[in-house]
Amino acid sequence: MESVGSTQIQGEAKGAVCPHFHHAIELIGKRWTGAIVCALNESPMRYGELRKAVPGLSDRLLSQRLRELEDEGLVERQVEAGTPVRVTYSLTEAGQQLDPVLKELKVWARRWKKAG
Repeated sequence: MESVGSTQIQGEAKGAVCPHFHHAIELIGKRWTGAIVCALNESPMRYGELRKAVPGLSDRLLSQRLRELEDEGLVERQVEAGTPVRVTYSLTEAGQQLDPVLKELKVWARRWKKAG
């Protein structure tokens, strides 16, 4: 049975990593993904706004990461008809649920870097 603070699930060997946790950490841990999610956590953004919010991120990689996050149900895109077509990206409810986790990670990162 899963318990608070544990990644062990009933039937798994002690110390085994929960496959759901592993999938989530691998997804969020990909290069630039965390920064994209953090930027979208502030507000929905168009593609160009995301590029400015995450300096150093290439067009190809931003497109790839947005597709992955959309496929996983964390990001949604809204297309507004017109010339030119405007696409806005925002976090889904599942993506928004990462907010407290990301805030805690930021706190931990600041403490960790100060200690190092």
